[in-house]
Amino acid sequence: MSRAPEQPQDPILWSAALALGFWLLVGWNLGIPSQPYFDEIHYLPAARDLIALDTFSNREHPLFGKEMIALGMMLLGDNPWGWRIMPSLAGALALFAVQRTVWFGTLDRYASLVSGLLVATGFHLFIHSRIAMLDVFAIAGILVAFWQCAAAMREPETGRWRLALAGVALGLAMASKWSTLIIAAVPGLAFLVLRWFAGRRRLLLSRRGMPVPGMTLVEAFLWLGIVPLLVYAATFWPAYHFTYQPITEGLIAHHRFMLELQTQVLKPHPYQSNWPEWVLNWRAIWYLYEPIDGAQRGVMLIGNPLTMLIGIPALMWCAWQGISAKRPMHGAVALLYAISLGFWIFAAKPIQFYYHYFLPSTALLVALALALSDLRNAGRGKIAGAVLIANLLVFLFFYEIIAAEPLARPDSFAVWTWLESWR
Repeated sequence: MSRAPEQPQDPILWSAALALGFWLLVGWNLGIPSQPYFDEIHYLPAARDLIALDTFSNREHPLFGKEMIALGMMLLGDNPWGWRIMPSLAGALALFAVQRTVWFGTLDRYASLVSGLLVATGFHLFIHSRIAMLDVFAIAGILVAFWQCAAAMREPETGRWRLALAGVALGLAMASKWSTLIIAAVPGLAFLVLRWFAGRRRLLLSRRGMPVPGMTLVEAFLWLGIVPLLVYAATFWPAYHFTYQPITEGLIAHHRFMLELQTQVLKPHPYQSNWPEWVLNWRAIWYLYEPIDGAQRGVMLIGNPLTMLIGIPALMWCAWQGISAKRPMHGAVALLYAISLGFWIFAAKPIQFYYHYFLPSTALLVALALALSDLRNAGRGKIAGAVLIANLLVFLFFYEIIAAEPLARPDSFAVWTWLESWR
């Protein structure tokens, strides 16, 4: 008799524990700084306007992220915890979602948990889970959508409700930041391409073949095309009810105005950068560096200096494996990185910043997790383990300067600014 195939155990409880631990770490001193910092100065007034339905402000961005910040303020008050509680929860959800995506894409316990560990310590998610900005809501929506799409492919019997949930998540991601627009189209296009290559003669109505047997292309278009647009439009409901500057000429006219605001030529900014600098982790952004709450404190946004660099060859490995060995998760991660970074290469936005690398860097860290799993399976587990230990040590070394902890001196920034471009 042939041996029964191995059935790996779902690490969902470990993934949940890692997400919970991450949220608790994010929540440590979440109320510091006690004053708005960096782009909170834009989004907190907009959230207050939403609560009061007074003036429609910050009209260049969609509303959902600001609605979530406003919800936190309504629950916990107009204070630092109220400002940042919803971003912290969105960050924990994003971390859980990335692990579930890798699990359903690979059935690899090690890769799933390592992806969570790398993303949690990659700096981007940690920093943006502690500040009232819009980016973490956009990332969480995209990752939840990918999780549900991967699970629908793995468990087709759950495909209908999972793709419906993915559609809602995609709509909320787009309603947080427009930078997710191209990525939000990927699940629907992927369904079309995979069903096309399945060779079904009745392309639109066939229920057979990849990616989700039992579902037609028409139904998939409903969940992944129509539902996201309806959810996106629904998030603008408060904008019709502001006392001052409400939407009066319809949603399409308002979007023309938003596009004008997004593409206007702004003055050069000292922190602006472009995509080659993001890939090389070359240009930092100081979200905070000043005496506040009784101490010198700082928040420097860069990527983890170790994993951002070794993730590049890992990404190349995943691209090669996706093409040569036809390993779908490896290829999908490399493709996601290329699309999410390519958006910023060609976007008509004249001033760009390193935080726009948030989603591509997340894909890069997942690629590193897959490469480390391959190393381990090839008998090089000690190398993979050494990388993880080194990654944790780097995170701990930088913790003070990414978590607004008290610093020893006004010039303490020099400890972490290894490059002149980080100053």
